[in-house]
Formats: sequence, C-alpha cells, structure tokens
Amino acid sequence: MDYKNAGVDIEAGYKSVELMKKYVQGTMRPEVLTNLGGFSGAFSMEAFKNMEKPTLVSGTDGVGTKLKLAFIMDKHDTIGIDCVAMCVNDIACAGGEPLFFLDYIACGKNVPEKIAAIVSGVAEGCKQSDAALIGGETAEHPGLMPEDEYDLAGFAVGVVDEKDIITGKELNAGDVLIGMASSGVHSNGFSLVRKIFTMDKETLNTYHEELGKTLGEALLAPTRIYVKALRSIKEAGVRVKACSHITGGGFYENVPRMLPEGKRAVIEKASYPIPPIFTMMAREGQVDEKMMYNTYNMGLGMVLAVAPADVDKAMEAIKAAGETPYVVGKIEDGEKGVTLC
Repeated sequence: MDYKNAGVDIEAGYKSVELMKKYVQGTMRPEVLTNLGGFSGAFSMEAFKNMEKPTLVSGTDGVGTKLKLAFIMDKHDTIGIDCVAMCVNDIACAGGEPLFFLDYIACGKNVPEKIAAIVSGVAEGCKQSDAALIGGETAEHPGLMPEDEYDLAGFAVGVVDEKDIITGKELNAGDVLIGMASSGVHSNGFSLVRKIFTMDKETLNTYHEELGKTLGEALLAPTRIYVKALRSIKEAGVRVKACSHITGGGFYENVPRMLPEGKRAVIEKASYPIPPIFTMMAREGQVDEKMMYNTYNMGLGMVLAVAPADVDKAMEAIKAAGETPYVVGKIEDGEKGVTLC
C-alpha cells in the first residue's frame, strides 16, 4: 500500500507545478523575492515607503457554484479569472492597488493538465490586475470530493495610502453615480441560474440569437476586473468618493455598503443597457424584477460616486482603461439605502 493507492498522486502534483510555472512567471512583479515552489511567498514593501501611511488591504473569495458550469462544459481556463476578480475588485473599490495573490484548489483527483488550465486563468486574472501570483496550494481530496470536481478560492493583498482609502464619508447630495459595464452574470447567483436552466451540455451548447453566443458561453464569461479603470481615474486626478463592487446581493445589498448614514443612492434603471442574459433569465425563470436586482449585477459590475465637476474626467479615464461607463444616478440626502427608479 502506498499514498497513490490511497488516492493521492504525489507525482501528479509535481507535474501540475511544472505545467503551471510558465503561467505564474508571467505575473511577476519586481517586488517578488521568492520563486514558485517554496514554503511561502515573499514580497518587498520597499517601493511603498514614499506613502505617508501605507496601509494593507486584503480580500478573499471563491467562485461558488459557477464551477458546476465549468465541469459540465469541461472548460477550466477562465474560471481562475473569476476567482482573482472577486478578490481584487474588492481591494480596488477600497482604493487599493492589488500587490499579490494566492490560490487554493481542492480537487477529487489531481489531473495536471486540468490544474494547469485553472492556474492559467488565475494568472490571466493576475495580469489583468497587475498582481503577482506568488503562491498557492493544490490539495487532492480522494473520498471527500468526486474525482472530476474541484473547488477554487483565493486571497489577495493590496496597498493604499491611508489618506486615499475610499470610505464614502465625503459623499454629498448631488454627487454623481457612474456604473461600469459587467460582462454578464460574473460570479454570483449561480445557484439560481442552475434552477432556471437545465444544466447539461446540450442546453449549455445551444446557440441563442438574442445572446449572440451559446448559453454556456454567456454564463461562463469571466468577471470583469476593474483595477486598471479605478487606477486610471485616480491618475486623472479624480477623487472617487465611494465605490461598490456589485456582487452577491445585487444592488440592494451592495450599494448601501458604500454609503454613510443620511445619504441615499438613486439609480435610474434605464440609464444603461441590461445585458440580454439577464432578460432571458428573468423570462425563463419567471424571476421578478426586484429579485433580479437583489441577486445580480444586472449589467453594472462596479458603481462609484464622484463630484459633478469630475464626471467627464472620470468617464474618459474609465474609457481609456478599456471599460464602458454610464452615468446611472446620483446621491441624495435621506435614509441610507438605494432607490431604483
């Protein structure tokens, strides 16, 4: 009897590391002091000594049941982007610059090529956010997980000068809300998605004219990463007063998180186009409008507030970073919360 007979293939683990190295290398930053394969990752903070009060910000998250679609479609090279996005977008909406990322993959059976495909997506997400992938863990769990399934989670650390942390405390009535377009469902609400649609290859590989792609392609589209857009706004000299990453809980849960007491966000639903995947989901699942806005991003992955005088500069900065912005509403005095009209 040996470890392989018990269900854990150490040699497969070694092969996975070798296959993923080329992807990891492409995420390196000059501050990284260690190589892949060590017991920990080291990252120098020397470059940030010029900040008045350098402050670390962190985020951790997973991909959730969106993974089920990756299993069915046997497509594993974009799900890692989702994992990175869920962490670094949270850091960015606090005003932070993501520095490094670590991933954790738990699998029923280590198939090196599949693990490498997952990590290639993680590396792509890191490149999109300028974060270094400095470490991770692949754990084989025979008997605990089905052999063809895995779970993916991650952890990111960023830095921001304390004076630049986005808190919402500076919000005033009349400040303008700008939304940045999402790529679709992103990484939340897939337990409901899987109730609306039959989860099999035939259904997911069916082309829909209204989507312009297959259902599976629309649902598996990776989460947008808004790090560079928020950096571009800052470099344009615009102060983001408040920022919300629209994730699980949609507008009703996430928008109030960026508001202080006594301020209310008013968002006009007709101010931007709703991606057709949400229209299809609402129709096919008979999901009422409020539940859709209480579960999904409905086409806006990030909402931020700026002073009226800064709107044009912020919009141009977002476009320059490759994202699509919309003026979607304003801040009013009133009970803390959000009004969709």
